[in-house]
Amino acid sequence: MSGEHTGPEALLEVYDTALPAVYGFVVRRCSDRRVAEDVTSETFLAAMDSVRRDADLTPTVPWLIGVARHKLADHWRRAQRTPEPVPDVPDPPGEDLAEVHLDRMIAHHTLAQLTPIHRSVLTLRYVDDLPVAECAEIMGRTVGATEALLTRAKRAFRAAYPDQPARSTRKGGRA
Repeated sequence: MSGEHTGPEALLEVYDTALPAVYGFVVRRCSDRRVAEDVTSETFLAAMDSVRRDADLTPTVPWLIGVARHKLADHWRRAQRTPEPVPDVPDPPGEDLAEVHLDRMIAHHTLAQLTPIHRSVLTLRYVDDLPVAECAEIMGRTVGATEALLTRAKRAFRAAYPDQPARSTRKGGRA
């Protein structure tokens, strides 16, 4: 890092060096690669928020690892607070739960194969159900750039999604 910049520019300068260090720190502390990738993404999003709030802040790898430590702790706290599913929730009518579970597993696997930026934008938009404008704000992009990113991410998701035989419930229409 040259040290010439502070704030967001400084984070961009240290990113290439910091990413493997932060990811390595997180992945050694949790066995799930997807969780490690998510916590790493959360770390850099939080770091960007911090450097935007404090333009004099100069991020370093140790500082980012400290942010990652907090994000990992937040992840474990959320995991402990996640309530057990209510056992008497009725099954959705007409749906095979095994098939729904399989679809969900395939979708998670496919999402894990995408680049972090594609995974982030798809998760924000379709899992967190945020409007495109809010996704853009979180990602530090314009609404137009975020819409274009969503289009590319959806295309990448469809390309990575494994081919499956058409289901009997899909009659003559597009998948």
